[in-house]
Amino acid sequence: MTNHTHTVHRKQNALNSRIGISLALLVVLVVVSFMVGKFDVSLRDLITVLWARVRGASHDLPPVIDTVIFQIRMPRVAAALVVGAALSAAGATYQSLFRNPLASPDILGVSAGAGLGAVLGIALALPVGAIQMMSFVFGLATVFAVYLISRAVRGHDPILVLVLAGVVIGALAGSCISLLKYLADPYDELPAITFWLLGSLNAVSREEMLVTLIVVVVGIIPLVLLRWRMNIMSLGDEEARALGVHTGRMQMLFIGAATLITAAAVSISGVIGWVGLMIPHIARLLVGPDFSRLLPMSMLLGAAYLLCIDDIARTFAEIEIPLGILTALLGAPFFLWLLARSKRGWR
Repeated sequence: MTNHTHTVHRKQNALNSRIGISLALLVVLVVVSFMVGKFDVSLRDLITVLWARVRGASHDLPPVIDTVIFQIRMPRVAAALVVGAALSAAGATYQSLFRNPLASPDILGVSAGAGLGAVLGIALALPVGAIQMMSFVFGLATVFAVYLISRAVRGHDPILVLVLAGVVIGALAGSCISLLKYLADPYDELPAITFWLLGSLNAVSREEMLVTLIVVVVGIIPLVLLRWRMNIMSLGDEEARALGVHTGRMQMLFIGAATLITAAAVSISGVIGWVGLMIPHIARLLVGPDFSRLLPMSMLLGAAYLLCIDDIARTFAEIEIPLGILTALLGAPFFLWLLARSKRGWR
């Protein structure tokens, strides 16, 4: 019994260490993200400016440094943290709920629906705030349509019908996006549509970031409060019902929360793939399938990963590289390597 207890404590300490290392890595990346870019900021200048802002005092550095740190990089760094954490949390939720390692935040068509709303807003020459609102509303509306279809189809596995309906509605939204791109002005609207669909954080303001953060927190709260029920749901419907869990209600609650945070993230960043698919796998290899540990680890790694990708996007070349291109270029081969090297089962 003593040996068993010692083994349990050792495993728990190892898991806590991995979470601590991930958190430390995230802090380092945040500091680096404030320093790198077209206008370099030294660590000393960064500390001076931040300390002066905390004390409410002035400093003798050029005013442009304040502008770069607080007006340009702070909203962008915060957006990368929130979007990366949100997409990873949604991916971990979908993969655990559907018991499918290929599940991702766009499995129910939310990314395609949000993209359709944004493309329509760009085609109508709406302001940036209205485009983001249309993206958010269309993303939620797409999943609501998927839910109605799954409720109307009887006699089949509801989760299977839900996923298939998501694929169909997502394909329909994708075809509408293609039609709007074909009809768009090739000199004005089409470049804006293409760039938005590839993902970027360069136009996020502090006000938009605050609204998105609030929506994401609202979606994360039920995932945190009901994390132990997710472990039961991952056992299967029959086992979950035997343990007294109302599976239908819990499934809709988890899907609704994951969809909400996905739609909020996509509305300000555009469509960024691979984050919600790849990061939960890495987190599961580090801390196991227990959702109470998988969720925070996925959020930490997702925030760090997208922050690193965004740093590369704005420093690697003279012009900014869309995030969706980098996440695919780096994520796809790394994911294949991860699958080849992994000795543990997905479960």
